[in-house]
Amino acid sequence: MSGLLAGLADRIAGVRELYEDLHRNPELSFQEVRTAGVLAERLREAGYEVTTGVGGTGVVGVLRNGDGPGVLLRADMDALPVREIEQVDYRSTVTARDADGAESPVMHACGHDTHMAALIGAAEQLAARPDDWSGTLLVVCQPAEEGGGGAQAMIDDGLLERFPAFDVALGQHIASAPSEHLYVRPGVFMAAADSLRVTVHGRGGHGAQPQATVDPIVIASSIVLRLQTVVAREISPEDVAVVTVAAVHAGGKENVIPTTAELKLNVRTFDPEVRETVLAAIGRIVRHEAAAAGAPREPGIEPINRFPLLVNDVDAARRVSEAFAGEFGAGFVHTPRAKAGSEDFGAFGTAAGVPSVFWNFGGFDPALYADPENPNTAVAAGKAPGNHSPEFVPTGLEPTLLRASSALLTAAALWLG
Repeated sequence: MSGLLAGLADRIAGVRELYEDLHRNPELSFQEVRTAGVLAERLREAGYEVTTGVGGTGVVGVLRNGDGPGVLLRADMDALPVREIEQVDYRSTVTARDADGAESPVMHACGHDTHMAALIGAAEQLAARPDDWSGTLLVVCQPAEEGGGGAQAMIDDGLLERFPAFDVALGQHIASAPSEHLYVRPGVFMAAADSLRVTVHGRGGHGAQPQATVDPIVIASSIVLRLQTVVAREISPEDVAVVTVAAVHAGGKENVIPTTAELKLNVRTFDPEVRETVLAAIGRIVRHEAAAAGAPREPGIEPINRFPLLVNDVDAARRVSEAFAGEFGAGFVHTPRAKAGSEDFGAFGTAAGVPSVFWNFGGFDPALYADPENPNTAVAAGKAPGNHSPEFVPTGLEPTLLRASSALLTAAALWLG
């Protein structure tokens, strides 16, 4: 065990209390006011220089400990508009208004509460053991990962100019996988994502007189069907892309043809050229389907959010993976395939021009997963909850939090040790 990990297990009961508090009190993107206050206070108590309100609700803690490299450790803070099922006594019953003004239940259904708790555990451990490392630590508590804007908001608010420079950015995310297992992939790890809102314009009227209207629902339906051909017929089988229409909104009464219909789309790609091809195809199909139906106006296509491709520095990721194997055992460290999920963490390293490494840690009963190398098979079979599920509440909390805090410390020690 490295010196930085000595005594960490004694902190985990307190880290679990923090986790349960955060889980019970989730907040939506850019609304993380209480959460930021709790984390800022823990960092201040540990001796960090703390700045709040970075990029909206973000928190940055700085700990200087002599000469040496700078390391950024990051956790995201926001929760999701999901109603949690009753399975733990610290479940969330919180409701809040989302970005569209709708009242919604709120839950940490993507596990960001574990990210924050593990980060605070690691940050407190680093503060308590200054003889075991040297350098400068930036602890970044980021808002609004779920919408893809939080990392960039902190960068735009002067993260690189207002705080000490860093030589590497390190982050992690809980996965539906066996507790204590770690997943590190050099190179491309997570997909780029583009979310779009498409507004189709028609001419409304009475449902008994469709000939006097231009029905936007029919146009929207044609667009949905035609979009299914983008990946099947315009993308090489050697490449990967996903086009999903996940929301369709139109009308409100059975005998009134509405004037507009709205679609919400999500695109995932692993290659910039493929991304451009897919987005161009979507624009062409949307415009031409509307024109073919005689729409009175060209449809609107506007971005909702965008996540960059997450690419781990190859050399740094290999070093982290080897360190994990040495510390925790090779049987607990895996190299996964690239994931279609998306993350904005990579924006920090890209903006600073330094390596970044992002990995997953498991958080659930190992008995649920027949094959730890491929935990998604258990999720697909309905044997284990997936991220964004109302059942996504980690089990075996203390081993999970201990491993997550230990992983951050083990990776940071490669630069700070």
